[in-house]
Amino acid sequence: MKKSNYISLFILAMSFTTQLQAQTTTSTPQQMVDALHQTFGKYPNARAVHAKGIITEGFFTPSPEAKKICKAVHFSIAKSPVTVRFSDFTGIPNISDTDAHSNPRGLAIKFHLPDGKTTDIVSHSYNGFPVATTDEFRELLTAISESGSDSIKPTPLDTFLETHPVAKIFLTNQKPASVSFANLSYYGVNAFKFINSKGFAVYIRYQFIPEEGEKFLSQEALSQLGPNYLNEEIKSHLSSENIKFRLYAQIAQPGDTINNPSIVWPENRKRILLGTITLTKVTANIPAEDKKLSFIPNAVTDGIETVDVMLEDRSKAYPISVKERQ
Repeated sequence: MKKSNYISLFILAMSFTTQLQAQTTTSTPQQMVDALHQTFGKYPNARAVHAKGIITEGFFTPSPEAKKICKAVHFSIAKSPVTVRFSDFTGIPNISDTDAHSNPRGLAIKFHLPDGKTTDIVSHSYNGFPVATTDEFRELLTAISESGSDSIKPTPLDTFLETHPVAKIFLTNQKPASVSFANLSYYGVNAFKFINSKGFAVYIRYQFIPEEGEKFLSQEALSQLGPNYLNEEIKSHLSSENIKFRLYAQIAQPGDTINNPSIVWPENRKRILLGTITLTKVTANIPAEDKKLSFIPNAVTDGIETVDVMLEDRSKAYPISVKERQ
C-alpha cells in the first residue's frame, strides 16, 4: 500500500473519537457465566461456552504491511509461535459436530511473544454478533433457557427476537457444516485500535481466511459423518500437511460503528494482510491441557488497544469460567 494511502487511513481514524461513548453494564461477570450455564448446562471441567474443541500449534509470519499500521511485536519479528484452539459452540462438551447448535465454530489464537508474554484473539465463524451489549446478551441467554419445547407461545425467546432482528438472523442463518475447521472463515466481532510506531491509529476487526477456501457439506453428506468428525479431520489433516490461514485487518471508515459487535462493517471496507498462520501439529489434547489453556479477549500487547465495552466485559467473565473448570 502506498504511503499516501496509509496517511489517509490514519486521518480517517480521528473521526471515530466521538463514537467512543461510555456504556454502562449492569450484569456482573458471574451473572454472565451463570446465564451460560443456565442455557447449556454446567459440566465438570468444561468451558462455559465453546466447551468442545481441539488444540493445535504452529507459527505466525507477519506481512510487510502489518508493522506499518501496528507496532505490536508479533507484526515486526520474523516468526511467532502460536497455539490455536478450534471449537464447537455451546457449553456442551459432548455435542455432536453434526448438531446445528454446534455453530458458529470458534477459532481462538494465542501468540507467544519473545518476552514470554502472550496476546490473544477470539473469533467465530459468523461475521457479527447477535446483540449490541453485554446486558442484551444475558437477556438473550435467559430467554433461550426459559423457552423449552413445552413453553407457552409466544416464548420468552419469541418475544426477545421480535425486538432484536439481528439476533434472529444470527440464530437462524448460520453457515452449513464445513468439511473441516480448516475450511471456514472466522471473524473477530469486536474492534481494536491499532497504533503504529509513529503514533498514528486505525480501528480494525480481525478476519481469518482459510488458504484452502471455505468448503461446506450437503445435508446428505453430513448425515454420514460421526459426532467427532471435525476433530478427527484436523488430526488426519495435520498428519499429512500444514493448515494455513491468512490474518487480515478490516479497516473501519467514517460512519462505521466500532463499539457495537452486532453491526457488521460493509464488505467493501479495505483489508490489510497482517500475515499467515501456519498450523503444523495437534497437541496431546489431554483434559489437563484443555483446562489450563485460556484465551482472554482483552489480552493485548503494546500497539493494540480495546475499544468495545463488551470485549472488556467478556474478559472479566472468562477467568471465572477458567477457575470453575479446574
